[in-house]
Amino acid sequence: MDTTLIIGLLAAIVALSIAAIAVTQLRERAKIERARKAKAFEDGYKRTSILLDELPSQYLTNELKLILLQRMEASCQNLEKLGTALPVADWLAEARQRQQKVKDDQDQRPPLRIDSPAKSTRIKELLENLFKLIESLNKAGELDNATTKKNLRYVLFLVHKTHADLHIFQARELLRQNEKRKAIHEYHLACTEMGKSKDNPLAAKVIKSLRTRIKELEGQLSEGQAKPVTEEQNRLDKEWGTFLEDDKWKKKADYDE
Repeated sequence: MDTTLIIGLLAAIVALSIAAIAVTQLRERAKIERARKAKAFEDGYKRTSILLDELPSQYLTNELKLILLQRMEASCQNLEKLGTALPVADWLAEARQRQQKVKDDQDQRPPLRIDSPAKSTRIKELLENLFKLIESLNKAGELDNATTKKNLRYVLFLVHKTHADLHIFQARELLRQNEKRKAIHEYHLACTEMGKSKDNPLAAKVIKSLRTRIKELEGQLSEGQAKPVTEEQNRLDKEWGTFLEDDKWKKKADYDE
C-alpha cells in the first residue's frame, strides 16, 4: 500500500477519534449543564415553597403569595422543559390551585405567634431570603420597580415587627411575674424596633399602641398598683396579637406614603 495512502488513513482515523471524543465531551457537558439547571430550578422551587409555608400567615399579603406562587410555577415550567424525573406535574398543579385560592381569598392558615428567640431568628432569616428574592425578580425584569419598592419596604417592616414581637412576648412574661419596670423596658425596646420603620403608617399605629401600654404601666407604678394585668392591658395585647391577622389593613395600606 502506498505510504501516502497509509498516512492519510491514519490521519483520518486520528481525526475521527478526536471528533468522537469531542462529541462525547460536548454531550457530557450538555448533560452536566442540564443537570445543573434542573438542580437550580428545583432548589428555587423548594426555597420559594419554604417561604410560602413557613413565614407566618399573617405576614403574607395576597400579592406576596402570588409573587411566590408565580415563581414556583415558573420553576416548574422550566423543569418540565428539561424533562426531569421529579414530580413536576404535581408541583405545578398544586401551585396553580393555590394561586386560584389566593385570588378567591380562600388561602388561609392559622397565625404564628413569635414567642421565642429561636422563632424570631428563623423568621428573620426567612424574611431576609424573601427580600433577596424580590430584589432578584426585579433585576430579572419579572417585577416592576413600583411593586418591588412597595414590597421591599413592607418586608423591612416585618423584620422590625418580628423583633418587636419578641420584646412584647418577653414583656408579657415579665408582667405575669409583676416585673413592671422590666416589662416597660421591653416595651421601649419594641418601640425602638418599630421606629426603624417609622415612615410606614403601619409602624406608626404599632408604636402608638405600645406607648399607650407603657404610659398605663408607668401610671400603675406611680400609684403603687400591684395588680399585674388589667382589662385595658388585655385589650392591647389582643389588638397587637391580631394586628396582622386582619386582612383589611393589607388591602388598604399604602406602603409608599
